[in-house]
Amino acid sequence: MKYKVLLEILRNSRFYPLFWLAAIYVLVSGVTRVALYIHSLPELDAPLQQFLMAMSVGLFYDLVTCLYLFAFYALYLFLIPQRWYQSIWHKRFIVLASLVGIFSLMYLGVVEYFFFDEFDSRFNFVAVSYLIYPHEVFINIWESYPVAMALTLTAITSLLLMRVFYKPLCAGLQAQQSIRQRAIPFAMFVVALLAAFGSVDITSGRVSTNRVANELAVNGLYSFFYELFHNDLDYNQYYMTLDNKDSIERVRRLLAQPNTTFIKTVNSPTARHVNNDDSAPQKLNVIMLVEESLGAEFVGAYGDKRGLTPNIDRLAKQSVKFSNAFATGTRTARGLEAISSSFPPIPGESILKRPGYNENIFTWAQVMNNNDYSSTFIYGGYGTFDGMNHFFGNNGFRTIDRNEIENPKYENIWGVSDEDLMQHAIKVFDEQYARGEKIFSIVMSTSNHKPFTFPESIPGIHAEGGGRLDGVRYADYAIGQFFEQVRNRPYFDDTVFIIVGDHGARVYGKENIPMWTYELPLIFYSPKHLAATEIDNLISQIDIMPTLLGLLHISYDTVAFGRDVLQGNPAHNYVLLSHNRDVALYHGEELHELGLQKTSQTVHYVKGSSEQKRMATNDNALKNAASIFQTAYNMLINHNYRVDSGGDI
Repeated sequence: MKYKVLLEILRNSRFYPLFWLAAIYVLVSGVTRVALYIHSLPELDAPLQQFLMAMSVGLFYDLVTCLYLFAFYALYLFLIPQRWYQSIWHKRFIVLASLVGIFSLMYLGVVEYFFFDEFDSRFNFVAVSYLIYPHEVFINIWESYPVAMALTLTAITSLLLMRVFYKPLCAGLQAQQSIRQRAIPFAMFVVALLAAFGSVDITSGRVSTNRVANELAVNGLYSFFYELFHNDLDYNQYYMTLDNKDSIERVRRLLAQPNTTFIKTVNSPTARHVNNDDSAPQKLNVIMLVEESLGAEFVGAYGDKRGLTPNIDRLAKQSVKFSNAFATGTRTARGLEAISSSFPPIPGESILKRPGYNENIFTWAQVMNNNDYSSTFIYGGYGTFDGMNHFFGNNGFRTIDRNEIENPKYENIWGVSDEDLMQHAIKVFDEQYARGEKIFSIVMSTSNHKPFTFPESIPGIHAEGGGRLDGVRYADYAIGQFFEQVRNRPYFDDTVFIIVGDHGARVYGKENIPMWTYELPLIFYSPKHLAATEIDNLISQIDIMPTLLGLLHISYDTVAFGRDVLQGNPAHNYVLLSHNRDVALYHGEELHELGLQKTSQTVHYVKGSSEQKRMATNDNALKNAASIFQTAYNMLINHNYRVDSGGDI
């Protein structure tokens, strides 16, 4: 009886259309959640329990999201005068707006499914970043997914839903309510909205130890806007911290090595001199090929049996091969950040995308330029993407991107083919050599990326439709072509070539930070100068610079968080990682994770397995992890990530 009375009150209220729109959104969100649950079954360890959790917690998040999503609509319905509200033009406007709204909510569910399929996550900072570069992203989506079919089916479904919704919509438009009568339901709406704002955040739904289950529970739209407004997270506000003095002391102990001396006259707390004078410096050219999405799982030299990378495998046999290498993050910007500046993956955006803080900071180019090198960053796409040109151009590199690559053999939305990129890079190196310059270059590829389209007529590689495996095959093919050409150059013998992935192909798994998806190939190739060997010391992208400079016996001043992994006791090496909102330190089979709202945990992980088990908290190691991220964040925002810093510590 009470239900019928309430329904009758709603029918006679101008808020009745809002109620129906909210109901449609909750329905769409629920159906999307079920679809994502089915998709994620292999990654759930208690499927029935986690289904019930995801649906119940998810319903709560959906209702909270409705409060935000329809807040302005509620205000509009409350304020619009009765005469305007019941006019014919207003009825047409509301009907059209409602149809657009239903279509948008429906299509949002489709988009979220494909995003989850790619990133194993609800909308996160990646989705936010994508909106900053709509041209590249939307064309990539159009070429990679059945967008036209999805739009058509969504439009048809929206029209069918509109037929059901039309009657209650018209009933609401006939409602006769004074502003006083409208005030009570609107006030209730506002109270609920304020309560949600003050008590609910993205961590409220973290009720499972399974990361994927927590992602299923949260609402995608809520997650998106949370990331949008927390993109540059204040580490000190949201994450575990220590007393600043204690934090700096811990960081210095972690960075100290037998060949380092801290510089007391510089304010930057990590400033130190690295003495590699145990032998005469070998100022070889350094050319680094950073390969898009190339995880170790695809490389034969790292155990893959599919024969995808014959050229890399052949080079690895003649190289210093690091068999225990990790990425610091899951995006290109993170890889470039770590490689170029040895900076930790602090929460929020990469430093590449933090203008105002990322100019004139310490980078590898600073060291090389001080040693008479000429530093370049060469990218197959447009360097405005992810702020690459701004970052590298303001930190000692000459930037070269798609704009300078003439008449490419092939290109797609992400840039020219890897073959075109490598050929142009050789042209740049030839010109540098002719001018008598020492070469230091970071070359960033693009081809191993959706939509996975490549030049025609390459044996064993489909121009379209070959997916990730053909992406790896083509990346390897282009590397083979590069070395076939560069081998005949006069600077070849006196060059160290580095091959490394920018990140793995895809992060998947129930863990907050699935370690096995971060494993990378990393080789130093210089047959005339570096003896072939395999090194299983733990290393990440931020350690590449100090490790290579150690091998070349080049001394330098630094504030970097990377370490020469060949100096001192290998048991002291560690890796810094990030995934979505979590950061971590991995050391000695223990992964020490730091999350939002100052949460933390320690899990056990053995390389080569796909299992991470929670264990007793290692408080000292968690403090070490917090110290690194806290100190790095403070150095960045205080403009202290530089050797000649004069700001506050």
